[in-house]
Amino acid sequence: MSKIRMVDVAQHAGVSKSTVSHYLNGRFARMSSETKQRIEDSIEALNYTPNHIARSLNNQNTMTIGVIVRDICGHFTSRMIRGIDDCCKRNKYDVLIYNTDFDPEIEKQSIKKLRQLRVDGIIIATSGSNNAIIQKEIDSGFPVVLMHLEYDDLDASIVLADNKKGAFEATEHLINLGHKRICAYTLDYAGSRRSRRERLQGFTEAMAKHGLPVEPELIQHWSRDNGLETPTDTILNSENPPTAFLSLYLAITETLLGDFRRLDVNIPQDISLVAFDEIPMVEHFKVPVTVVAQNPYAMGLEAARILLDGIVNDDQTVKKVVLPCELIKRKSCAAL
Repeated sequence: MSKIRMVDVAQHAGVSKSTVSHYLNGRFARMSSETKQRIEDSIEALNYTPNHIARSLNNQNTMTIGVIVRDICGHFTSRMIRGIDDCCKRNKYDVLIYNTDFDPEIEKQSIKKLRQLRVDGIIIATSGSNNAIIQKEIDSGFPVVLMHLEYDDLDASIVLADNKKGAFEATEHLINLGHKRICAYTLDYAGSRRSRRERLQGFTEAMAKHGLPVEPELIQHWSRDNGLETPTDTILNSENPPTAFLSLYLAITETLLGDFRRLDVNIPQDISLVAFDEIPMVEHFKVPVTVVAQNPYAMGLEAARILLDGIVNDDQTVKKVVLPCELIKRKSCAAL
């Protein structure tokens, strides 16, 4: 049996070969839904498999994008990837995923490898250590979209959550319950990481709005290598301890919850807690935690949409999409 060619699909669908080519390359702007369906039905009926390698040589387009993430196993990351993949599937694009395990060198090599594989664009949650390399790619006209983390020294399209407003609303929720000494837990961060600064700014601005001081001991830091800078029991047993904690990152929340179990601290009787990011299986907790929930699936969808728009339409306009957070009130906060 002879190999099915693009021209055979065109004849079967009753369209031109160039129309089939537009379909295979995701260019649907001037194509009716009826035409798209006829081509799709013909491809299935003839069992046609496009030669992506040949097409990429002819069109300089591989119909493939790269995605670089820091922890593919994370609940947040997996939902973002699902959003990216769903968008790409609808537009006939394939996705190559690289996991860095928070290692800047692996991230650097991932960028290099994806470029060697001739992907049409990259979506990346960058560590911030390779920003000069990423900016060079963007300046050359290569499509790149950042997600989740924003940096001062990168002029790139990005999709992220409204970090400042989310942290502000979480802090104000605790204040409205009567809490005046609220301890915010944040990450150690490089000065150029804008998104992390904005969460802490949301906390301090809410405290200032209500005339509450932010004393140095009320801002605690956590690092991936060293954990909390001050042990949880030291904070709780201090002379004037906080009555509520605001955790600005999921990894910190997990650390605090483990410490609470170890120290036999009861939520919300002993301490109220609000956390940034939804916690997997939170509905099964004895005391479900109030959270500032982002929408990672929507973030993935939007990042892929921006990237594909840049690829298909050669649109190099820098776009910033900020998606709202949702304060989900549960049982981890009590009024004073």
